[in-house]
Amino acid sequence: MSHTSPQPQEPPEPDYEWCYKSVQRVSRTFALTVDVLEEPMSRHICLGYLLCRVADTIEDAAHIDTRRQADLLRLYEAALDPSAETTIGEFRASVDPWVPPAEERTADWDVVAGSPTVFATFAELPEDVQEAVRPPVQEMVGGMAMFVERYAEQGGLRIRDRDELEEYCYYAAGTVGTLITNLLTRDDVADRRAETMHDTAEAFGLLLQLVNVSKDVYDDYSEENNVYLPAEWLAAEGVPQEAVTAPEHRTESARVVSRTADLARSCLDEAQAYLEAMPLHDGNTLSAWLVPYVLAVGTLRELDERPEDALTQADVKVSRSEVFAVLEAASSASRETVADLRETIARGPFHRVSGRD
Repeated sequence: MSHTSPQPQEPPEPDYEWCYKSVQRVSRTFALTVDVLEEPMSRHICLGYLLCRVADTIEDAAHIDTRRQADLLRLYEAALDPSAETTIGEFRASVDPWVPPAEERTADWDVVAGSPTVFATFAELPEDVQEAVRPPVQEMVGGMAMFVERYAEQGGLRIRDRDELEEYCYYAAGTVGTLITNLLTRDDVADRRAETMHDTAEAFGLLLQLVNVSKDVYDDYSEENNVYLPAEWLAAEGVPQEAVTAPEHRTESARVVSRTADLARSCLDEAQAYLEAMPLHDGNTLSAWLVPYVLAVGTLRELDERPEDALTQADVKVSRSEVFAVLEAASSASRETVADLRETIARGPFHRVSGRD
């Protein structure tokens, strides 16, 4: 990409309204979460998510050479460190050759282009909030850089086995569980509740990421040249990773999709314990995190019925009608009803099984 974009002459001003609108554009799931949180937690999560999204967009950018991707991620990691000399302006200038012109940008690249505004807005948060958010974001970015460097020669990630899959999912999403937990345990929280949250935070993040890995095989490979289904599991089915979406291997690859979905299911109990232990203060609401949990259960149900759809352009997701029914039910849910909601959506489309059709 040869265009150049003008760089701002003055440091950007904080702009939470722009940050909020950006989350609405880049992620339906996190937009729902931010919308059902209350202040100040909604602001904290919105900005923490955007800090993560910048790195995620760089990692997924097929038009950037993998070694350059790693360099940019390392630069971004340094910019996140308040003790380092690297600034977000330096990162923004370095990534500029790969940022599409304004009229051609996706919402994700708008966030990368506006990363100095995200940083300026984040800097307005209380110091203890910044200290809760920054370390897990830095750990995420460092892990992403490590994986890109590991597979630089292949030009895309090629997960080898279960251990490496879990390692990748930890950096991609387990760190987000830590971020949420750090925010929720800053104040006076009962020791047992805080201990449960810290013990199960990783499982909550892994569940959501493993569901994405299971359902997005086609898009991950065709759009980003990444294969997260473990080579070891594919080989056991006689499928080379480079042929993961090939029609002639669909039945065998679908069995690996199901195996990966089963790994996600193994996180359900701990993720439920995380929700049931979650303190509801500082604007936190149970429904904000219950919605993605319940939708993950529904997506696993869909994958169980048609795992082969993950290998094609067909979407594996719950319907809009089911999403709306889940949102309605979650708005009045309590810790005591989490298990019932999980069991209901696992049986069938929630709006039908629950009589909300």
